[in-house]
Amino acid sequence: MFSSNSQEWETPQKLFDEYNQKHNFEIDLAATPQNAKCPKFFTKDDDALTKPWDFKSAWCNPPYGRGVGEWVKKAAEESRKYKSKIVMLLPVRTDTKWFHNYIFCPRSNCTIIYIKGRLKFGGHQNSAPFPSMVVIFNGVEDE
Repeated sequence: MFSSNSQEWETPQKLFDEYNQKHNFEIDLAATPQNAKCPKFFTKDDDALTKPWDFKSAWCNPPYGRGVGEWVKKAAEESRKYKSKIVMLLPVRTDTKWFHNYIFCPRSNCTIIYIKGRLKFGGHQNSAPFPSMVVIFNGVEDE
C-alpha cells in the first residue's frame, strides 16, 4: 500500500500548466517555497485560512488531511464574496459533508472535473492511492 507521511501532495506541473493557461492564476493558496506554482503564494506559516482570498483567480491544492473541508468551505465562501475564480485540486471524496455542503449543492455554481486515472504527484514515484478531481468555484452563487 502506498502511503505518505505528509498530507501535502505537490501539484503535477503539467496539470497546473493546463489550468493556469486557462485561468492565469495570481496566487497559489497552499504551497511551500519549494513547490509553489505561482510567484505569489501562501505557506503554512501564512495560514491562508485566516487571510482574505481577494484575487481574481487562485490555485489551491490544500493539505489532504481531515482539515481539507475547511479549505473547501473557505474557497466556496471567498469565491462568492470576492467574485473570484478559485480552482482546487482535491481527492475525490463524494461521501463527505464538505463535498455535499460546498461542492455538490444547488448554490455552489462550481464545475467538477474528475481526473481519469490516478495522478502522479510531484516528489512521488508511484501514482496516488486515490482518485482526484479539479473543482472550479466560479465566483457567483447559482440562482
